[in-house]
Amino acid sequence: MGLTKQYLRYVSSAVFGVIGSQKANIAYVTLRGGEKARHVAVAACEHVFIWDVRKGEKVLILKGIKHEVTYLCPAPDGNHIAVGYEDGAVRIFNLLSGESNVSFNGHKTAVTAMGYDALGARLVTGSRDTDVIVWDVINECGLFRLKGHKDSITQALFLENHNLLVTSSKDSFVKWWDLDTQHCFKTLVGHRSEVWGMVLLDQESRLLTGSADSELRAWDINYLSQEKDEGEPKEKKVKSLLDDDDEAEDEAMDESPEDRILSCKSAGSILREARDRVVSMTMDSKARILACHGNEAVLELFKVLSAKDVEKAMGRKQKKATKKAAKYAPSFIRTNAVIIDFRWVDSVWCTGGELKVALLLQNNTVETYSLKLSDHQATPRATPTPVANKTSRLTLAGHRTDARTLAFSSDNMAVLSASGDTVKVWNRSTLQVVRTMECDYALCSLFVPGDRQIILGTKSGKLQLFDLASGGLMENVAAHEGALWSLALSPDQRGIVTGGADKTVRFWDFELVKGEESEQKRLTVKHTRTLQLGEDVLCVKISPNQRLLAVALLDSTVKVFYMDTLKFFLSLYGHKLPVLCLDISHDSTLIITGSADRNVKIWGLDFGDCHRSLFAHDDSVMFLQFVPKTHLFFTAGKDKKIKQWDADKFVLIQTLEGHHREVWTLAVSPSGDYLVSSSHDKSLRLWDRTREPIILDEEREIVSGLAFSSLGVPGETEGEVAPAAKKTVETVKAAERIMEALELYRSESRKLEEHKYACENAGKQLPLPNPNPILVAFGNVSLLYSLTVCLICNSELEVSLLVLPFPYVPELLTLFNSYLQGNLEVELVCRCLFFLLRIHFGQITSNQMMLSVIDQLKDNTISKIREIRDVLGFNSAALQFLQRELESKEDVMFFADASGRLDEKRKKRRRRERVILTIV
Repeated sequence: MGLTKQYLRYVSSAVFGVIGSQKANIAYVTLRGGEKARHVAVAACEHVFIWDVRKGEKVLILKGIKHEVTYLCPAPDGNHIAVGYEDGAVRIFNLLSGESNVSFNGHKTAVTAMGYDALGARLVTGSRDTDVIVWDVINECGLFRLKGHKDSITQALFLENHNLLVTSSKDSFVKWWDLDTQHCFKTLVGHRSEVWGMVLLDQESRLLTGSADSELRAWDINYLSQEKDEGEPKEKKVKSLLDDDDEAEDEAMDESPEDRILSCKSAGSILREARDRVVSMTMDSKARILACHGNEAVLELFKVLSAKDVEKAMGRKQKKATKKAAKYAPSFIRTNAVIIDFRWVDSVWCTGGELKVALLLQNNTVETYSLKLSDHQATPRATPTPVANKTSRLTLAGHRTDARTLAFSSDNMAVLSASGDTVKVWNRSTLQVVRTMECDYALCSLFVPGDRQIILGTKSGKLQLFDLASGGLMENVAAHEGALWSLALSPDQRGIVTGGADKTVRFWDFELVKGEESEQKRLTVKHTRTLQLGEDVLCVKISPNQRLLAVALLDSTVKVFYMDTLKFFLSLYGHKLPVLCLDISHDSTLIITGSADRNVKIWGLDFGDCHRSLFAHDDSVMFLQFVPKTHLFFTAGKDKKIKQWDADKFVLIQTLEGHHREVWTLAVSPSGDYLVSSSHDKSLRLWDRTREPIILDEEREIVSGLAFSSLGVPGETEGEVAPAAKKTVETVKAAERIMEALELYRSESRKLEEHKYACENAGKQLPLPNPNPILVAFGNVSLLYSLTVCLICNSELEVSLLVLPFPYVPELLTLFNSYLQGNLEVELVCRCLFFLLRIHFGQITSNQMMLSVIDQLKDNTISKIREIRDVLGFNSAALQFLQRELESKEDVMFFADASGRLDEKRKKRRRRERVILTIV
């Protein structure tokens, strides 16, 4: 058997060139020991970058796996951040270590909204699949799934003082949910189009919503249950004292069930300056400033006024206005409008009355602004409108537009990327920008031999020469009358050849000439000859032996000419759409062409015969290039994929997935060890060649497995409430692992019984049988603990147990009894036990064989839970004792903030009682 050809795997090593992706929001975070409003978190494709806006440096990378980030939500403790992904997964990262130990998987599509409760113990997520899921962050499990919306969820907010949830959706509805009973008790239908955002104001007594028009609608919230608990009289009770009993009875009959918890009535609206839809609405942590923006380049900031400020502002108008009009007067004033083209915004209130705003712009830029808002700016006439001062701008680490051309230096150490306005040179090892130079819209580029200068071909038809040492433009040469689409270096490295939209191919030689200002010589190019063609030139290439010139034309053909005489040699036709890229192998025997018809054709240069036509991508093939000194080549397509092929065996070697938008171009290093690619997602990706060999059959099996896993597992429950987690291939595999662990326990237990019986017959102690290799792999753990390892699967535990067949349940319950007796993972065992009893209650109670097991489980569970409760109570009492001791010694009161809030709440209650007495 002959030796097979060995291929080596390329893996993604870095993502750079992207400052912030547009698909997810921007959020202020606080790192360990860091000051407030210094660090921002932004999505960068599948990763999350933490930027220091003062230094303009990337300080932390929260690495994702595959799917793009769609939402960011910092936790109230400041040490964690929840990240939502395109596939519906949610991961919680620790900002101190940068690692993720908690993950939730319950949505089918992208996460579009997230929110923590006040303590950070619960997390609510909304998705494009119209579901809302509430997660328990501490126990790492899903609580329940709420169904009712008919379109994507746009916002989800917990109420701090009530166990309620409010959600908005693109179905034009705002829904109120009672989390105790897990049902929707109220739906606001006052919007005519999608509800894109909402915020809670005035201690959750007012709701402000933004829709597809220029109005921000305000809704007054009246908590009826709270008023009843506090003993405050209602209008109905006052009327019942004045009216007869029949009228009071009729009024009680008219009370809607949805108004028994709260009432939410329209309180008017606020007109925005922008006329388009609301993109996002955000409040600072102290709920003083509301930031709102749409698709236009305007950010509107509103200051939330207190009751005293409203009275001062409306004092002149209150004499003529009715009491009702004064009650629903808007509590906002527009303080500033920042004219900038941006996508997402976040704000934070700092000490000294300073508001800091972070903007994520659409051109891959992050900007921060600062506004001085002192407390005396209460009324609209008190002070002039404050001015926003730009404090920082992150632009160096990426292009403003897509990079359309890439090139490697001859020593593999530098990477050139050029976009519509700038050209950047990167250090490959550190991924830092070495040079940034302004240029025209670049379409093609290369390093001049010696790596001291670079040449760009632009959309205006010019050749631009830059010097890397000085970072300046050396010369601007008018090369073509139309766009300069292609640029190729001659194999002897003495000149270049260019092709443009003016239907010509031009040849240029390098020359050194004296500068006008100094006598030092500089590089320039001299036009030597021109090849006139009948169609626009899209791509040119010279064969390494300098014998042939290949030109791709707009008529979907490739013409091959002799280099010395420029006489016609071959015409390669077969593509149905224009050829966008081509390359010639190192031995000048093969030419490959990629077209907009999604095919790649491999041709022989001897006779122009087509060796093979490959259906390469699901969309246009944008670029291709041979790996140096091989017949392997890479292709990049608009289908977001990069593929490696063998031009001799006509087989697909591997597919590099990572980009989330169209891939425009790529470049292979001269050594073949590195590959860099550019995409419409603003990112540049570096791929490294490893020493891991690729087995083609295994690659095909992996692709088939991924295709199967993407189908998911059917089985969804109907109704308003459903389990939080979803059935996937992973949950089925987890159930299989539990079954394997039970079978392992069964076989090992049988071995121990046989050993015990053999010892009794022999009358002496015999050596123990060899343990199972699986137990050895886990470090010779006990037999009981081996099953516990399989049970610890956090958020997917309930769904895995749901998939588990019932014949395994009795044995599992028997094992749970042993766990409880041995104090082994009591909380986890109780969680599994209660879930199994809930879903298999009928079968378990009808089985007479399990009555004794259930009785033992009841006694053991109660006793162990009491022990845990006693330990918690003892520890709590000890901490309270230590607190009292420290307070008595140091004369310092802990939790002063909490007691202050209690006093403020009492003052508000007295004020409310006075208002009610006045009305009565």
